[in-house]
Amino acid sequence: MSSFFDCVVSLDAGSPLNHSTSDENENHVMDLTLEAYRTDEGQPFILPVVREAFLEYAKSPYGCHDYLPILGHVPFRDSARNLVLGEESRAIKENRAAGFQCLSGTGTLRSGAEFLVQVLHLHTVYISNPTCQTQFRIFEKAGFKSIKTYSYLDQMNQSLDVAQMIKDLETSPEKSVVVLSACGHNPTGLDPSKSQWIDIFEVVKRRNLFPFFTVFDQGLASGNLKDDAWPVRYFVEMDSEMFIAQSMTRTFGLYSSLVGNLTVVARTSTSMSQIASQMTRVNVSKFSNPPAHGACIVKTILTNQHLKIQWRNSLKTMHERLKDIRDQLISWLGKMETPGNWIHLKQQKGLFLSTGLNSTQVTYLLTNYSVRILENGCLCLSGLNTQNVEYVARAIDAAVRQLN
Repeated sequence: MSSFFDCVVSLDAGSPLNHSTSDENENHVMDLTLEAYRTDEGQPFILPVVREAFLEYAKSPYGCHDYLPILGHVPFRDSARNLVLGEESRAIKENRAAGFQCLSGTGTLRSGAEFLVQVLHLHTVYISNPTCQTQFRIFEKAGFKSIKTYSYLDQMNQSLDVAQMIKDLETSPEKSVVVLSACGHNPTGLDPSKSQWIDIFEVVKRRNLFPFFTVFDQGLASGNLKDDAWPVRYFVEMDSEMFIAQSMTRTFGLYSSLVGNLTVVARTSTSMSQIASQMTRVNVSKFSNPPAHGACIVKTILTNQHLKIQWRNSLKTMHERLKDIRDQLISWLGKMETPGNWIHLKQQKGLFLSTGLNSTQVTYLLTNYSVRILENGCLCLSGLNTQNVEYVARAIDAAVRQLN
């Protein structure tokens, strides 16, 4: 008798999803594609303030593990919204900005995307090229009929190509959704300057596009919470409506807690109750009630000035390690006089880095040095540490010299 599962086939061998199911320790592969912060010892970083907040959570009424409302823990939703918009935001004071708890960054994008399709009836989305490949799947599964890309990286010079980005958006249909990374762009680590963001806003306004910001590493890119949120706050100040997908995964080290928030900014307060009602319908079919544990910990930290200062200090520690290991990689490439211009590495910031290596050189790294980076030459910087940065630099040097 045949099986219902006879039709199931494995993912393509080259799929990055395969990496998550393989045993890297057995194969001795140094995987620099993991999108998570690690210490210099290569271990997850448990923030001291998170430990402290957890003890408070255990004593709280939510420690009994009862259900949260479908839209999540209200104090968390408000504190997350305030974090990205700023407590003095005009949108908050005018009651036209609200947060809705979702499941980490991926889940928040998915909830927002489904709302845009099902409620606002938007069907075209523009995503940066390159981007985290998960975004394409998210918007496809959410029901977007047209998924397009806009230029972001000048591959030849390894620099941000805002001019071409704006040209691409100028040709976009009105009422298209445009996904914008506010800080620490994944996977390039390149962010527009303030003047460039102003130019981007102008084309978004001119073409009547709907901005969908991702803010997954607030505080890790520049080391400053306000600076990393500046693009979002500028758009809000200019009366732009928007979605903002927030993730507290890396910034609080809560990887298994799925802490996410979708902040919605509308032009007036009159539609906020309807938005909340429709968001309830969108979320109930996916998870019904979001988890309380991580959300309560984040809320405890963000609403306690003493704990918030500790958290900011931990963010600075994480930011400084990323900056230092980037500088070490640049230094080693300089010492070896690796062919090419590596100045672009200094212009990048945050968790991600674009090496500029081509796909053949990327394969060379894996085959000859057991170093895995993304096919587009990007990697997650926190996988580097003082013990392996020289080895990785020498691997890059060899790949460039052998396959230049």
